[in-house]
Amino acid sequence: MRDSQQNALLVAPSSLIDIGVNLTNERFNGKIAEVVAQSLEANVTKQIITGTSLASSEAALALCERYPGQFRCTVGIHPHDASEFNSSTRSNLRDLLQNSYCVAVGETGLDFNRNFSTPQDQEKAFEAQLELAIEFQKPLFMHERDAFERQHEILKSYRDHITDGVIHCFTGSKQALFGYLDLGLYIGITGWICDERRGTDLQALVHNIPPDRLMIETDAPYLLPRNMLRKPKDRTNRPAYLPWVLKELSLHTGLSELDLACKTSDNARRFFRLPEHFAPANEVENESVSDFYRL
Repeated sequence: MRDSQQNALLVAPSSLIDIGVNLTNERFNGKIAEVVAQSLEANVTKQIITGTSLASSEAALALCERYPGQFRCTVGIHPHDASEFNSSTRSNLRDLLQNSYCVAVGETGLDFNRNFSTPQDQEKAFEAQLELAIEFQKPLFMHERDAFERQHEILKSYRDHITDGVIHCFTGSKQALFGYLDLGLYIGITGWICDERRGTDLQALVHNIPPDRLMIETDAPYLLPRNMLRKPKDRTNRPAYLPWVLKELSLHTGLSELDLACKTSDNARRFFRLPEHFAPANEVENESVSDFYRL
């Protein structure tokens, strides 16, 4: 397995920060040390783990405590799970948001595509998390699908009070892009841009994103970049594959991979208020990493 994964690696010209990684997903069970070691080989030196529920947010914080040199995380409730949001949820989120490893509120937002939770429940949970972001003065890590007009309307009413926000995994229209940029939000780009089938509209739009409002992410284990020369057999996306997103983004923005790497990492440090250095970049669990190298 390791040989196949190594052949899929592309080393970034400067250190990258992956702003959206679902490392609490069961596909990564027992593989965190492996993921960390492989990411460092690709020059992906920092990762923001996405919290999508109380359970995943708690698990994300636990991973940050195990790997303080590589991870920080978000804490929040995904719109798919908004129907479960109640006063107890708000109280539990408030406790988690006080953890120093938590750098943003989310993943929150609206998803009117699948409506796993009703639009009304989604809006209620979204506004509650906007209020928490204001209370704790933390930026927002946001999801949006087929809900631009309503999400933009809600955000506009809160914008003077929130510190910052990023629309993660942006795949929307030109109207949505400019609407979010007009609110001074950041835009997160994933491997969707590497998809020659679904990503062509995004490829044509990304040059409109100001470099100081752009960040990149894998959304691993999802959205495996389709521009990879050799894809892993398990078809699981990993933070180590972020340089492939960088490579494709460079093609459509006219900016060099080095410039994009430096700018997106600088943006992520500023947005999430990350320290210049976490801990030594090679601070991983030695026993587990040695197991990785025996694969």
